Amino acid sequence: MSLQRIAVIGAGTMGNGIAHVCIQNELDVVLIDVSAAALEKARQTIEKNMERQVKKGTLSSDQTNAALNRLRLSTQLTESVIDCDLVIEAATEKQALKESIFREMDKVAPEHCILATNTSSISITALAAVTNRADKVIGMHFMNPVPVMKLVEVINAYQTSESVTDQILELSRRLGKIPCVVNDYPGFIANRILMPMINEAISSLYEGVAGVESIDNIMKLGMAHPMGPLQLADFIGLDVCLSILEVLHNGFGQPKYAPCPLLVNMVKAGKLGIKSGEGFYDYSAGADQKKVSARFV
Repeated sequence: MSLQRIAVIGAGTMGNGIAHVCIQNELDVVLIDVSAAALEKARQTIEKNMERQVKKGTLSSDQTNAALNRLRLSTQLTESVIDCDLVIEAATEKQALKESIFREMDKVAPEHCILATNTSSISITALAAVTNRADKVIGMHFMNPVPVMKLVEVINAYQTSESVTDQILELSRRLGKIPCVVNDYPGFIANRILMPMINEAISSLYEGVAGVESIDNIMKLGMAHPMGPLQLADFIGLDVCLSILEVLHNGFGQPKYAPCPLLVNMVKAGKLGIKSGEGFYDYSAGADQKKVSARFV
C-alpha cells in the first residue's frame, strides 16, 4: 500500500521538519498540535525554509506553492487521523505522554494505518504494547534539521511486521532520505554511540582535562567532526542529552552510561544550551556569535 496521507503530531522543530519534507515530496500532511500558535509558527517556519530553498535554486516557487497547499493544520487529533495511512508522533520526549498519544491514535486511526514515533530513545516495543496494532508500530528517528539531514533511523519494535518495515523504508527513500534499520534496544544505534561520547567530553571538562574550545576543536580538527561534542550537546539540548543517558543507564544498568554530574547540575540550573541561551557556550549574542560560557572560562 502506498502511504500518501500523513499526520504529524507535534509542531515543534522535529514535527515541522518532518511535515516539510513530506509536503515537498508530494504527500498530503495534516500537522497536529494542541497549540494553534505553535501550528502557525510551524507553518511560517516551513514557508521560510522553503523560501531559502527557492533562493538556492533547489526548489521552484511553483513547487513551494504546491507543497504548502498540501499542508493542513489542526488542533484536533481525533478528527484529523481518521483517513490517514501513517501517523508520525513527534511530541515531547516523555514516555507517559507518548503512550497516551499512541492509545488515542490506535482508537481513531483506520485499521490499515501505521503508527510511527520520532522518539530518539524511548522503547518502540513499549509504545507498541499499549495499542491493538503492535505489528503496525515502528520508529522513524529523523535527524535535526530534518530537511537537510539524510538519515532516518528506522527502529523495529519486537512486534513490528516485515511488511510495515518495508513500507517505511520505501517512504523514507521517497522523502530523499537514507534509512538504516535497527532493532529496539536502549538508545537504538545513533544515541547509543553518540551520547556516551558527549558524556565523556563533559566528564573531561568536569575533571579539568581540557577546556570547552580545546575539547571541541580536537574532535573537529582531529576527528573531522563538523561540530564539537559540547557544542553539539548545546544544539541537541542538555536536558535531552540527560534524558537519553538516563534511558541508557536504566536500560543497560552499566556505569559507563551514568550521566556526568556536571551535566546533571547544568540541567538543574536551567542551562540547557541554545534553547535557554546558555550551555557550554553563551548564545546571548546569537548562535552565530557564540562564546564560551563565563562558567567555563
